[in-house]
Amino acid sequence: MTSSMTSSTTTSTWTPTRHRLAETAMAALAPVCACVLALGGLAVWTATGNAGAPARIGVTDARLFLPSRGVPETAAFFRITNVGGSQDRLVRVTSSDVTEGISLSSHRMTAGGAAYRRPTESLPVPAGGTLDMSPHSSDVTVPAAAGWETGDLVPFTLHFEHSGRMKVLAVVVRPGSPT
Repeated sequence: MTSSMTSSTTTSTWTPTRHRLAETAMAALAPVCACVLALGGLAVWTATGNAGAPARIGVTDARLFLPSRGVPETAAFFRITNVGGSQDRLVRVTSSDVTEGISLSSHRMTAGGAAYRRPTESLPVPAGGTLDMSPHSSDVTVPAAAGWETGDLVPFTLHFEHSGRMKVLAVVVRPGSPT
């Protein structure tokens, strides 16, 4: 006994309907949102200086103002250059000649044209830029040590958030004298 079976195949073509288009759009929404969020995060990461080559710090023009008699503190200034692709921050300064009391300061102008110092936790060193400390911008406030004279070299260690420590010698100069 032979039995013959006929198989019927139906061919259907995909036709875009409103329901199918909505399902397709919903399926594509999650990957598109993930890509947009990732690109946004990368853009913010790059704009804040966290992408690219690491910070490469160099310090020049280190000077310390000769303290005036009777004044308990003076200021040290450094020219800090970052040739790297990421920003860094100067977070602390120490010295073997000064046991305590060294602080970072930024300078602000009042409406009347007077300047004042404000302690700060850190000073930014921009990627590909310079932190050029001066009496008009920022400094390192240092307790005055008895016995410093013009031309003396005072050791400082600058501590950076990403670049670690850097030892420098600052020359003692009279305020207002050419460096």
